Amino acid sequence: MELVILQTSDIHGHVLPIQYGTNERADLGIAKIATMLKQEEEKSEHVLKIDNGDLIQGSPLLTYYMKYERNHKNPMIAILNHLKYDGAVVGNHEFNYGRVALEEAVAQSDFPWLCANILEKEKETPFLGTPYIIKEINGVKVAVLGVTTHYIPNWEEPAHIEKLVFADALKVTEKWVTYIREHEKPHLLVVSYHGGFERDLETGEATETLTGENQAYEMCQHIKGIDVLLTGHQHRSLAGEVNGVTIVQPSFFGQEVGKVVVKFEKEEEGYSILKKESMTLSTKEIIEDEEIVELIHYYEEGTQKWLDERIGTAKESMKIDDVFQARIKEHPLIEFINKVQMYASGAQISCTALFNDSVKGFDKEITMRDIVSNYIYPNTLKVIRITGADMKAALERSASYFALDENGELTVSKDFSYPKPQAYNYDMWEGIQYKVDVSKKVGERIVFLEKDGAQIDEEAFYEIVTNAYRAGGGGDYEMFKNKDVVRDITVAMTDLIAEYITTFSPINVSVNHNWKVVASEKLE
Repeated sequence: MELVILQTSDIHGHVLPIQYGTNERADLGIAKIATMLKQEEEKSEHVLKIDNGDLIQGSPLLTYYMKYERNHKNPMIAILNHLKYDGAVVGNHEFNYGRVALEEAVAQSDFPWLCANILEKEKETPFLGTPYIIKEINGVKVAVLGVTTHYIPNWEEPAHIEKLVFADALKVTEKWVTYIREHEKPHLLVVSYHGGFERDLETGEATETLTGENQAYEMCQHIKGIDVLLTGHQHRSLAGEVNGVTIVQPSFFGQEVGKVVVKFEKEEEGYSILKKESMTLSTKEIIEDEEIVELIHYYEEGTQKWLDERIGTAKESMKIDDVFQARIKEHPLIEFINKVQMYASGAQISCTALFNDSVKGFDKEITMRDIVSNYIYPNTLKVIRITGADMKAALERSASYFALDENGELTVSKDFSYPKPQAYNYDMWEGIQYKVDVSKKVGERIVFLEKDGAQIDEEAFYEIVTNAYRAGGGGDYEMFKNKDVVRDITVAMTDLIAEYITTFSPINVSVNHNWKVVASEKLE
């Protein structure tokens, strides 16, 4: 008997094969995946379909749905129902619109949501109530356990995860794997973990700070009884085996499907595993499924109309031609975003990031499409009180984004490019003046740091505004953790940007070059 496990992960609300910023065609989206799933089901008699999390957030389609169409079924849930998924795992971004929005999605689902390590605080019972499922497939007993990175409280708005406990994913996985093996006695035990690998799969060397955000390598090494480990969260394309555990991770935005083929051998007392193999399947050459296109037509039509709304104008263009250069020398878009944050919060110091390399900036005519394409997360803001020493430490963390290549030219450091790009963790500041010298060693690169002509006092306190993810220490900004919150701005940044543009249109465009990054201070 042969079983095929098909896994999706980190779809982030992407359905159609388009980039919403331009509406140009792109090789992504669950509409393409739907075609591939149907093809695989035609080839294989026994198929198990699992989504590994980060499903209901991350695209303008979902932003529009959450703002205007909550009285209708969540389009991502409608799609998974249509495709008859067997189960889904809660991802960290599932909480971005609040617990109520997540519970609405779960209530609309025809499939169970697996969630072993997120617990109700008072009852200590699994949130959503289903740690694992058992599937009987042609006499083969398959168990699928769902767990989620427990690092969510470091990123998420406290109000969104109120009365929930995020237990250590590694420890909970070990507990449930032992329980399932003893009590259910499955022929195959699958763990679907919304988390990734913290170490190199071959050498075991750490590839990131070992915070516990990702524990997949540790799971493979130290938990006995896992046959297959489905992973995600890191947006990587992985397939293979780690310490006898078959692993897979299918990229992001619907660019790939993870496939695991398990062959069983019939024995007197049941079945044993004869062979396991994993791979990722690209959707690049796949045509989108018309049934899915029709299924979300109503939502897509509304999304496109909303995106084309004219918000206001700018006196000059804020287009970005070279996103890397915009991280070396201040660009008008960065100054603008920081000014919006300062205006909305009242803080005199602000920091923000260019979240990815697809950011294009604004032209003189600004639509909602421009805003959600440039500011892709549903962030809110916090004003926190930090010391001058904290500020310098945060700037040093950002400065580690850079490295020098063999020709002495600026490039992105390995820490920020592997195992996945992390441009969203490189911040640029307004309200202070500073210089980064990349020729100096990490931790000693901030060679100039002032505010209003006076050197920053490391013992003095300063109020800064940043997004809630960063304010909680997200992105290894440990110096921001547990700081006093002076103000909470609970309106989403996309709305704050739109409001600012509407209020001050035509907006002034400026750049004061209050910071710079150099390959060597001596060569300036």
